[in-house]
Amino acid sequence: MEREVILSDGRRLAATEKNGSGDTLVVLVHGWCCRRSDWHAYLESAPETVSFLAPDLPGHGDSASTPGTWTVAGMARDIADLVRARRPARVVLVGHSMGGAVALEAAALLESVAAVVFVDTFIIPYGDLSEDDAAGIEGGFHEDFPAAVGRLVEANTSDAMPEHLKQTLGAQMASAAPDKMLPLWGDLLRWNPEPAFAAVKAPLFAINGEMIPDVARQRCAGRVSDTVLAYPGHFPQWEQPEAFSQALNKQLEALRL
Repeated sequence: MEREVILSDGRRLAATEKNGSGDTLVVLVHGWCCRRSDWHAYLESAPETVSFLAPDLPGHGDSASTPGTWTVAGMARDIADLVRARRPARVVLVGHSMGGAVALEAAALLESVAAVVFVDTFIIPYGDLSEDDAAGIEGGFHEDFPAAVGRLVEANTSDAMPEHLKQTLGAQMASAAPDKMLPLWGDLLRWNPEPAFAAVKAPLFAINGEMIPDVARQRCAGRVSDTVLAYPGHFPQWEQPEAFSQALNKQLEALRL
């Protein structure tokens, strides 16, 4: 069900909702330049015992670009406000790519978090990326945003992904507003997960593919329990939707929601 979520200060987020029989809310947070429709295939097979809410983050998809700082922390405050508006008994935050960073930061602001699930979040070694590396990565996006997004999609998807899906994903991401996405991208590249790791006491899980670098796995070791799927790209909801759905459902079942 499509709906509009109104936050406490009047801001509005477009969202897809699926109501379940239990008292747990699972919030699905998409990645940078992505949108809530990335989760729609998963929602078709999601368990009926929990409720789901998949919002478009501000400036993404059908959510308006609201005034404010375009940062991971800013997006996390919006997700935390969204959860508070629903007042669930407990919440599980699931985030893909940048959405995992947003989910972790949001979890640090909330008290009813049962778990955080990262989906290929640490493909970038957050906290270990030098300023020179961060500046080098973001430089191409400032020069030609659509072309750089196209290269990002091509480099982070496998040959097993049908070409028409790659084109659809690339066009979707390239249609995001550069004046909002570029500051957010710069902040994301410089995001350090350590303060949020220290603040969040809920269990942390990951569903990862084959692209997570060793330095990121080392940073997460002992903190994050990960399931590694046999897919070579960064977008499992697009590349391996059935395997991804099974893995996430298994994780939710293990939490006994």
